[in-house]
Amino acid sequence: MLFFPRAMAFPSISRRKSCTFLTYLIVIFQACNGFYLPGSYMHTYSPGEEIFAKVNSLTSIETELPFSYYSLPYCKPPGGIKKSAENLGELLMGDQIDNSPYRFRMNVNESLYLCTTPELSENDVKLLKQRTRDLYQVNMILDNLPAMRFTNQNGVKIQWTGYPVGYTPQSSNDDYIINHLKFKVYIHEYEGAGVEIIGTGEEGMGVISEADKKKASGFEIVGFEVVPCSVKYDPKKMTKLHTYDTVASVGCPQEIGNSQIIREHERVSFTYDVEFVKSDIRWPSRWDAYLKMEGARVHWFSILNSLMVIFFLAGIVFVIFLRTVRRDLTRYEELDKEAQAQMNEELSGWKLVVGDVFREPSHPKLLCVMVGDGVQITGMAVVTIVFAALGFMSPASRGMLLTGMILLYLFLGIAAGYVGVRMWTTIKGTSTGWRSVSWSIACFFPGIVFVILTFLNFILWGSRSTGAIPLSLYFILLALWFCISVPLTLLGGHLGTRAEPIKYPVRTNQIPREIPARKYPSWLLVLGAGTLPFGTLFIELFFILSSIWLGRFYYVFGFLLVVLLLLVIVCAEVSVVLTYMHLCVEDWMWWWKAFYASGSVALYVFLYSINYLVFDLQSLSGPVSATLYLGYSLIMAVAIMLSTGTIGFLTSFYFVHYLFSSVKID
Repeated sequence: MLFFPRAMAFPSISRRKSCTFLTYLIVIFQACNGFYLPGSYMHTYSPGEEIFAKVNSLTSIETELPFSYYSLPYCKPPGGIKKSAENLGELLMGDQIDNSPYRFRMNVNESLYLCTTPELSENDVKLLKQRTRDLYQVNMILDNLPAMRFTNQNGVKIQWTGYPVGYTPQSSNDDYIINHLKFKVYIHEYEGAGVEIIGTGEEGMGVISEADKKKASGFEIVGFEVVPCSVKYDPKKMTKLHTYDTVASVGCPQEIGNSQIIREHERVSFTYDVEFVKSDIRWPSRWDAYLKMEGARVHWFSILNSLMVIFFLAGIVFVIFLRTVRRDLTRYEELDKEAQAQMNEELSGWKLVVGDVFREPSHPKLLCVMVGDGVQITGMAVVTIVFAALGFMSPASRGMLLTGMILLYLFLGIAAGYVGVRMWTTIKGTSTGWRSVSWSIACFFPGIVFVILTFLNFILWGSRSTGAIPLSLYFILLALWFCISVPLTLLGGHLGTRAEPIKYPVRTNQIPREIPARKYPSWLLVLGAGTLPFGTLFIELFFILSSIWLGRFYYVFGFLLVVLLLLVIVCAEVSVVLTYMHLCVEDWMWWWKAFYASGSVALYVFLYSINYLVFDLQSLSGPVSATLYLGYSLIMAVAIMLSTGTIGFLTSFYFVHYLFSSVKID
């Protein structure tokens, strides 16, 4: 968890203002002992107060197809099923949060009966067996905390969120349903000390102030664990009970003979135990147990090792490069005009392409469109990761990260339009056609994403998964794009036409210079250049893919921010070095090569995603799941290509501009 630092750096101000500000700070720190940002608004409960758990979609790491909790024959709440309000990110991730019949009374240990199902039909049995064999998990939430489960495998304690729908013993072909849950709720007694807390959870923003001390006194929930088991009950006895009647507590696990088999005409009774345990864990630290990443030692040392290696290599390349360019410029500037003319005849290198280096590239409109979209994606990524590193996008706020990314992307359309159109006016020398460029920027990347998501959505609709995007959400996304992104992109394009075009330092010859033949194709060098940026990224990529596809929490955004900054530096350096190498062999067609020199990292990211699918997601079953995985990986690869390519291209453009503006030309 992240806290604000005690001291902050301020610009120099007058002594009087400093004293006033210091006094104000002292008053604030007197009023509050702590300031906590991540997580949901703290809720305290009085003894005996009723709390109802919620249920999210059923999920599986084998299929990656979420389904509604009530698609299976589970007990329904007495007042009917009610859906919780969900944000844009939750809907896109396939979350479907409903109320549940599981009732808890604060600090009251009890063992309760829920319901007995009608006789299982053939369809019920088929569904239950299929969900059990596909390792589907039930995701339960209490006070915004997911249910946590612990298992022992080969002497190692493994932490999971949720519990299985059922299980299949190794010595049997029969499947057994989980129908009894033993809950352990950890609580911390809160006495309303002077603490101001601000949260960003599902309940929205909120502050507990001095006036709410008495109201806030009570117990706060700081942990939620579950032990699932299967119990065979006598349906004749159980049907005489009513919901929330007390039953005898049972122990877990049960022997196979006493477990509830999944079979036609069976009636399944659901029960649960609740035990409240007082804990020293305070509310601000309750998410720490969920955010402990597996393999932390490997993660930290691998990242540090990658950072050191990349900094070392990039430093060497950059120093050599600077010395080489400076030597060439110094030698060229020291010669008089006649000697320069003689040198041009005798020597080869970047000096010979001075009349062609700013010649218009092939497909200039597409280049400007891709650069504009790259600026939009890069800005979205940087701002999102900075806010996440500061703790504004807590995992307690489900869907907040994705919602924030979408909104940032929409509003950054103004930057995309400005950069793309300004590059267009620079290349063409006129603003004619800027509206077409702006519209293309607004439609290019969203169009690619829309086509891929629509194809994947048809697959999800065919599977009746909650991961399918509802038709209403499609219209909402289209409305957001058309009403926010498109106008802002056009506004940015208009501002780009009003900005002064970047003037080339040298004139372009009418007749293009012939490019000398090369022993090897230049695209080999371009593809090879992507390996260095990929070296900074692939370790973090493994943890990100694991969090997405294996249901793990990812919360080391500080490291991700460092890796992102390092990736920007390496992409810029790789592209500049490759551009310089092409100019040295008199290849003046550097525009697209500069873009793909750093953008080619996306190819390695996509290949690594395939490698991850084959070797790390071996449990992923069926062509539908593999198609979903590859579709989402393709979207990620295209976004990375546009972002890294834009970083490399813009750096190379300003480098070439600086390089040739430093040469005296008649």
